[in-house]
Amino acid sequence: MEGDWDLLQCRFVRCPYCGERIELVVDCSVSDQRYVEDCQVCCRPMVLEVTVDEVGHVNVHANDENAC
Repeated sequence: MEGDWDLLQCRFVRCPYCGERIELVVDCSVSDQRYVEDCQVCCRPMVLEVTVDEVGHVNVHANDENAC
């Protein structure tokens, strides 16, 4: 991957359960990721899908565990 971006970036998503805005730290050294992280507010498991394109644009999607 090419580009001058930080390997760790903060991103915000909405919890699919409680709707609260959650701040995440994303590891941009991996272009496609899927992992589970508990919501910081309601503690329910969110399935996070992270993609980083070749110029460093980061996309994060949070789903509830039953939507996957």
